[in-house]
Amino acid sequence: MEHFSEGYPEVRPLYTSATYFLDFDVPEVHNFAIDAIGSTKNTRTKATRLFYAVRDKIRYDPYSISMDKKIYKASSLIKAGQGFCLPKANLLAAAARAVNIPSCIGLSDVKNHLCTPRLKRMMGGKELFLHHGYALLYIEDKWVKAAPAFNIELCEKFGVIPTEFDGESDALFQQFDARNQLHIEYVRHHGVWSDFPFERVAKDFKEYYPLSVYDEDARVKVDAALGSPNSTFENENLKQRTGY
Repeated sequence: MEHFSEGYPEVRPLYTSATYFLDFDVPEVHNFAIDAIGSTKNTRTKATRLFYAVRDKIRYDPYSISMDKKIYKASSLIKAGQGFCLPKANLLAAAARAVNIPSCIGLSDVKNHLCTPRLKRMMGGKELFLHHGYALLYIEDKWVKAAPAFNIELCEKFGVIPTEFDGESDALFQQFDARNQLHIEYVRHHGVWSDFPFERVAKDFKEYYPLSVYDEDARVKVDAALGSPNSTFENENLKQRTGY
């Protein structure tokens, strides 16, 4: 695996090959990519169609974080139908490679200023979301960032401006929501990797977060102790914004 803390890599087989996490060599991922791009032969159009397929066909769920490395595989995310930013970035990167677009993985620390109370409790009051993941795709001789995490239904429900991708400019989270409230703040960029750096992410998560971020049993205990319903992220967010 190759890592660049600054700058971008040269395109080599390392950025076009299948890996354990970017497993486009299995039917689920290959078919997902082919279905998404349709009949187009244009690289930029392929990339944008893949972005929207990952963004909107896979529901965002921050309560699915786990230290089980299998959930970070692109094929596992397709089977689950929901996941958080890291598996979704892996799926976009894998699907891109499936249609001959070189790709890699970028990680950044962010602050979500509209984080729900339940998610804050799960995070033990921590403010940073470590290792927010996104894909980088090599399109028309340059690397372009694309974060497909928040599906369109979630954005529409909660007044979040959706991340749009044209295959030419970087597509990261919006700083403000539709009400002009501060939403996502990028705090620190960690560079790019030729493959998903699971060991780095797992180590940092375990050192920074309480168990309730990445362990289902611990999440249940936090909910039980506070008398909180085990609601979906969408329902919880809707209640926070509307009071219902």
